[in-house]
Amino acid sequence: MKKLSHEEILKVKPSVQKVKKKERSNFCALLENVRSLHNVGAIFRTSDAVLLGKLYLCGITGTPPRNEIRKTALGAEEVVPWEHNDEAIEIVKKLKKNGYTIVAVELAHDSVEFTKAKYDFPVCFIFGHEVNGISDELMEYVDMSVIVPMLGRANSLNVATCYGIIVYDALKKLNEKK
Repeated sequence: MKKLSHEEILKVKPSVQKVKKKERSNFCALLENVRSLHNVGAIFRTSDAVLLGKLYLCGITGTPPRNEIRKTALGAEEVVPWEHNDEAIEIVKKLKKNGYTIVAVELAHDSVEFTKAKYDFPVCFIFGHEVNGISDELMEYVDMSVIVPMLGRANSLNVATCYGIIVYDALKKLNEKK
């Protein structure tokens, strides 16, 4: 087997305009106080891969344009719909009013393993600070909490890694409902 050359990859890569016209997935994500700009960039890149509906950047979460975000996003920050709001609770209240199920990706009482979670779309997944997680105030507004099971000593994955697992699982579940 021979891998594609860089030139071959560029020939099939869609333009920014074509990607912006594609139908977006029926789920979104909210980052509350994610401090690493590299994590934010990686999350933008994964968001592009699943055609995320929208990415909400809240609190201290960095926003484009930033070189640290661009370095890992590789252009995804240009095509993923996003907005910033200092107050995550405002966004969650608006989403709930519009029929979204709010799902915290957090170690919490009654958390469900992500593979066993059943979502009522549309869904908004919340990811929190790399050390402190999602704020207690925001947790009061969630409908469900999911976890990625950890078999070793660590109790969680890097937020960008966890994000990829959760949104690809959500995309699979969304496609199964079609």
